[in-house]
Amino acid sequence: MLAVARQTAENAGMIPLAANGYFITGSDTDVGKTYVACEIVRQLRALGRSVATRKPAESGCEVAPDGELLPHDARALHDANDGREPLERIAAYCFRAALAPHRAARLEGRRLELAALIAASRDGADADCLLVEGAGGFLSPLAEDGLNADLGVALDLPVIAVVEDRVGAVNQALLLIEAIASRGLALAALVLNRVRAEHENGMDNAADLATHYAGPLFHCAHAAALPPLFEAPRDPV
Repeated sequence: MLAVARQTAENAGMIPLAANGYFITGSDTDVGKTYVACEIVRQLRALGRSVATRKPAESGCEVAPDGELLPHDARALHDANDGREPLERIAAYCFRAALAPHRAARLEGRRLELAALIAASRDGADADCLLVEGAGGFLSPLAEDGLNADLGVALDLPVIAVVEDRVGAVNQALLLIEAIASRGLALAALVLNRVRAEHENGMDNAADLATHYAGPLFHCAHAAALPPLFEAPRDPV
């Protein structure tokens, strides 16, 4: 049984700024990982931290008239970080089909391996904080020889996990928490993200989840700014 406590953005569940980076993952695809990641980039920059962003593999890319693949998520990370790094460094491996990256790569006659994604995540990451976003859910296939979880383990960064705030979110969140712990990774925070405007009356996943999860828990309302996640640096005495 997970420890009982209630930690929300309003009551001291803030994340210390000591970490040199974070791995952003989720309970599924389309839970708002990129939206949350962009909000985190802006918060870290506002606290004076330089940030390197990575989405090492992105599938479902739009095709430009000249045939170039345009990665939507990487573009969002690029813009949130004020264009600090080129798109090709943020998203080293882009694919057209909206499938798991290893399958999208196969359709293009390419083979995607975990070692290449690890290298792409670290390449040129000259910043105070490295922010790496996975593709799909934590246990989704990412490469021919690895899952998103395996990339997280290789990078050994604290995890910020995103779960869509909907009916069923508590189950999804607790499964995700246990999966992260089973890989020996530190869960820095859990974010309940309200992707859809409509929701069930009386639903309060944050309250229900907080009776089973003792770590920092944040709620992001639909199309709203993410509450502050990080402790502001204290002025020296």
